[in-house]
Formats: sequence, C-alpha cells, structure tokens
Amino acid sequence: MAKMIAGQALVKVLEEWGVDHVYGIPGGSINHTMEGLYLEKDRVKYIQVRHEEVGAIAASADAKYTGKIGVAFGSAGPGATHLFNGLYDAKMDHVPVLALVGQVPTVNMNTNYFQEMDEVPMFSDVSVYNRTVTTAEQIPYVINQAIREAYRQSGVAVVVLPEDLTEAEIDYVPSKTPKVWKNDFKQIIDENAINDSISMIQQAKHPLLYVGRGLLGARDTVERFAEQFAMPVINTVPATGVISPLHPNSIGTFGRLGTKPAFEALQHADLILFVGSEFPFARFWPSNVKILQVNTSAYDIGKTVPVDYAVIGDAKTYLEALIETGYSVQPEAWIEQNHENKKNWDAWLDARANDDSKGLNPETITKHIAELAGPDDIYAVDTGNVSEWGVRGLPITQNQRFAISGLFATMGFGLPAGIAGALNAAPGANVWALSGDGGFSMVAPDIITEARYGLPVVNVVFSNNRLGFIYKEQIDTQQHLYGVDLTDADWAKAGEAFGGIGFTVRSIKDVEETFKKIAQLQKDGNKKPIVINAIINPDDPVATAYMPLDPEKYGQDAVDAFSKQYGIDTVTQPSLGELLRAKGDTL
Repeated sequence: MAKMIAGQALVKVLEEWGVDHVYGIPGGSINHTMEGLYLEKDRVKYIQVRHEEVGAIAASADAKYTGKIGVAFGSAGPGATHLFNGLYDAKMDHVPVLALVGQVPTVNMNTNYFQEMDEVPMFSDVSVYNRTVTTAEQIPYVINQAIREAYRQSGVAVVVLPEDLTEAEIDYVPSKTPKVWKNDFKQIIDENAINDSISMIQQAKHPLLYVGRGLLGARDTVERFAEQFAMPVINTVPATGVISPLHPNSIGTFGRLGTKPAFEALQHADLILFVGSEFPFARFWPSNVKILQVNTSAYDIGKTVPVDYAVIGDAKTYLEALIETGYSVQPEAWIEQNHENKKNWDAWLDARANDDSKGLNPETITKHIAELAGPDDIYAVDTGNVSEWGVRGLPITQNQRFAISGLFATMGFGLPAGIAGALNAAPGANVWALSGDGGFSMVAPDIITEARYGLPVVNVVFSNNRLGFIYKEQIDTQQHLYGVDLTDADWAKAGEAFGGIGFTVRSIKDVEETFKKIAQLQKDGNKKPIVINAIINPDDPVATAYMPLDPEKYGQDAVDAFSKQYGIDTVTQPSLGELLRAKGDTL
C-alpha cells in the first residue's frame, strides 16, 4: 500500500497492463492525470499530439498493430468531443481502446459550469464500457475494469474523471486481477462440422477461401490450407497481410479497393469458406454461391449475408482441423487459371509503375516502397483512393504490419497511424504513412508530433487536387462535380515548416532519386519525419468493384467500353472466364 494522488494511481494501473505510452492534450479538467503521467514518466510515456482526434486515431492504430490496448485522453468539453473519430474507428474495427475523459469538479457538476457536459450519454453508442467515477478511491478499480472490458468485448472503454477526484490522495493497492489480454486456450471444433465442411468442399468445383481479421497472425495456417486444398484466397481489406501477396493462391481483395482476380473468382465460385470476418460488402457477392461461415461470434454469422452452413469457432483452429483430416485436392484448372489471372494482373500493375507518360502513377511509389521495405516495416494507410493504391501495392510478405480505417473509413487516419507505428516499430524498421492530399490536410500539423519525438515516419502525400474517391462517385451517379476540387498546397514545404524533411516528386526519375536519398537518410540514423509530395496523374484508379471483361457474361460492347476507359488490353488481360473455358472448365 502506498499513498499517492488518484491520478498517479490511474497511471500505475495502465503500467500494470503493459501500457507504455498515452496520447492527449492537457486541460484543466485532466491536469491531475497529467501529474500522474509526470510522476510515472519513466514507465509510461506521454505523447503530446496537436489534436485529440489524432491521439484517439493513433490509439486505435496501436491496437491494430499490436493487439494490445491503445490509450488516449481529452479534457472536458471540446477535448472530449474531439476524441470521437478515433473511438468510432476502434469501435467499428473491433479493437481495444481506453478513453480517459476529463470532467469538471464534482461540486460543479449539474450547475451549468464552464465546459460542463453530461459526458456519459455522449459516449454511450461508441463504448462497451462507460462510467463516471464517483470517488477517488475507486479510480484504480474502474480503470482496471475498463481495460478488462475493452479486451473482453474488443471495443472502446470510456472513463469520465471529475477533476477533484484525480487530485485526491488515496491508498493505492495494486490489483491482483490477472492481466490477461488474449485467450490462449485451445478450442476443439465439432467433428461433425469438419466432416460437413469436407463434404461441401468435395462437392464444389470452384471453392475459394475468404478470410478476415480473425486469421491475422495465422499466415502459415492459411497458406498451408490454401495449398493442401488448392484453393484461391481472398482477404478483407483490414486483413491485408493475412496471406503474403506473393503467394500464388493469394488473389487480393474484393470491392472498390480490390483486384481483377478477386472480382472474377467470386463470379465463378460455387462455394465460399467465409472465415474470421463479418465483411459488410458480402451482400454484393453473387447470390447463387453457397456460403460456409466460421466465426467466434454466433451474432456475426449471417449478419451481412445469408449462409448455408455455420461453424461457431476460432478461425485458425477450424482451418487446422481441416488440414489435419489429411484430405487434399490436386491442382486443376480452377486454381491454375486463378494463378494465371493473378500473374497477368501483377504484370499490369507493374507496367503502370514503369509508365509516367501521362504523369506519375501511384503504383510507382508503392513499387519503390516495396523495393526499399525491410522485413519489419510498418504501413499506415489513409482513406480514399490512397486505400486502393496501398492495399494493392504494399508488400506484406514477412513481418510487416498494416493498419487502415476499415469499416469507419475516416479520412486523416494515415498520419496518426504512422505516429503509432513509429512508437511500436522494431529497431531499424521504416514506417510508411500513405495519405491523399485531402486526408493529409486534415491532420498535417501533427508532423510536429513526429518531429518532437524523433519519429522518422515517411509520409507520402498523393496530390491530385481533388477528393478522388468522392469525385468518382459523383461521376458514376451522373452528378455535377461539386465540392470535390481541392486548392493545391506545397506539402513538402509544409512538412519542412513543421520540422520535417520535404521532397516533391513528379516523375519516375524524381521518385528514384528521392528514394535513394531517403534510404541514405534512414541508414544514417535520421530522426526527422519525411514528407513526400507526390504530384500524381489524377486519373481514377481502375474500378474493381465491377469489372465487365468477360464477353460471354457481359457482352463484347461492355468489355470494349470498360477496357478502353481504364486502358486494359484484353489480349494480355483475358478474363478468368476465358481462361477457364480455354481449359474446358465451366460450371
């Protein structure tokens, strides 16, 4: 037992749970929590951001990179409301985050005091745990419970802290609660479910595996299953990296951020093993395909798409059980032609990376990142067209880690996630934060944060002077182009003004020279953030949510129009349907 202010006891609980850094901005109502952070500064590092939104997004990214809880705080009133963007990102992507929210002193609550708000109802929708402490003595207990609930329910826990309670001196006794943040138990999947799954696979001619975040960290299992069952693999965007993109059975992701191979495989599939995901866009899959869904949550099964067979269980354990049956499938036209389709697509992307005749293509940047990337590099990808380029082009082939704002899809995610990535990076690893000029402009001042803490994040800003994602939507829905143009800014100079190193690139030659300089800077121990202002070809990325390239399915006129619009040579990029028919494989 030791006497200390409750604000310091709060920080000691964080320390006991392995939290080593916290994001936020001081304010009158949170100052005694700041005092606690000062007293424990050798154990828990305070990261001063320039906007609470950045801190909350960074906390969410912490959880995505590590699986461990991220922590951010805001003072009463505006400090609290600024947290919402990051907290909703954590809620919708199901990662554990703790939000510490300041409140006016208890004597002033309910008196219309300065910055006083009823904060519990404000956070009720975003949180799995939401409490206002009522005594100083209960603060360590409530913080401990909040962290446990954030882990248990994979979501946001909110604790509201009246100013006078964090100031009070209490007797602090460390909790004896086991600090367990993940389950290590071995599940047993029902034998009937395994037998039924094998039967469904045997009856299918074109099965595919569709995997989500539930299989992150299980790459070896996913790849062994894919090889043994000769099955192509599609991953959800948040599960990018669950299988190496270099694996021949990996055909990318489906939807607007997707690939030609993934779109076309779905059109020809007759069975989808939907494992470890609640992918909301599953409702756009073909309606005539059988779906076998595996999820730890019964609630999530059938939530986004009707299923033909359900297995409640751990995704990795399920695949391991199928592998252990010894059943295998000999490679035939289905998997072989998916391999061919993937090779053709990769060649098309590579050709774009080597062509700047119409301006710099974003694929040039991701190709050079791939060439420079180390085995432990970290990627932070913003929302917008940049999501497409990042998901399609970043190499996650070894121990690299990836974070994106998945279901919430908030702009401004890239830079804060880059901060989190740098704080969690292995020694010698690079951190790459990819943003569009729209998203970057929302959070650009926090380059100061990277400079303040010596975080040499490489921030790539794809500048096309438009909100590209929405621009394309307005075109597709035949609206007037309105509100989607952006006033240009020199992001390289802005980066320098905020304490970083700036480069501007407009051509392949510029990119080559700049990346050589960056490689040397990092080799020499650079501690400054880097901002690359990439002036890119403003043309839209190829639309992959709907790719009418099979003349038998869509008609030759549709194929000709689509291939002309996006510069796709149908001789070198034949549809999967054509490849399969050439081998005599039809459903």
